[in-house]
Amino acid sequence: MQIVPGAEPWSADGNDVGILLLHGFTGSPASMRPWGERMAAEGWTVRVPRLPGHGTTWQDMNTTTWEDWYHEVDAAFTDLRGRCSSVFVMGLSMGGTLTLRLAEQHGSQIAGIVLVNASVHTERWDRHLLPFLQRIVASFPGISNDIAKPGQDEVAYSKIPLKAAHSLSGLWAEVKGDISRVSQPLLLFRSAVDHVVEPSNAAYILEHVSSTDKQEVVLADSFHVATLDYDAEVIVGDSIEFVRRLSA
Repeated sequence: MQIVPGAEPWSADGNDVGILLLHGFTGSPASMRPWGERMAAEGWTVRVPRLPGHGTTWQDMNTTTWEDWYHEVDAAFTDLRGRCSSVFVMGLSMGGTLTLRLAEQHGSQIAGIVLVNASVHTERWDRHLLPFLQRIVASFPGISNDIAKPGQDEVAYSKIPLKAAHSLSGLWAEVKGDISRVSQPLLLFRSAVDHVVEPSNAAYILEHVSSTDKQEVVLADSFHVATLDYDAEVIVGDSIEFVRRLSA
């Protein structure tokens, strides 16, 4: 399957501090690459994988599940663990969900996690119909490019593949079931205006993780894809300080 230009995975080899950056549902590495390039400029080893079914066609994504996406990020994490003495995992939206799952599964092997508008549930009215709808409807209108800053493109699908969306709900259930196992230092970014992920997601995460070192930063000038928005510099700067503090 041909990859859409701009949706390719990206990596950089550096020192023994590893950074794993995970994009969101229907998105692509394009949403994380500028952040990754800045982390690589610090001399760190960076991986920005493309999740299975992403960056090609939405129909392709409908053939994948959350287990496929998690397998990819777990493999990337294992690669970094083999190269680096400390590894940090950072995710946007569903990438944040996968970050939480990695934290639940790998414990102290992860030095710290950074979440940007991470999701663990949805308040959409049609969520209760999804188990039925995904059997008879292939897709819904998309949720991509929720960005306040003009001229930005996360290279995402224009439709929501419903089979994949139903699988995402399964990932949310797994993450919520084990969320007390998340004890790593946590830096959480939340956009004040987000048309995709509701504020209750951040509230739930902060309330239920076991992390004692945790901080919430509210992004005043960005929508959902904050990594490409007006507050991208805040995310980059704070995450660099976070990694420096914990890897010193």
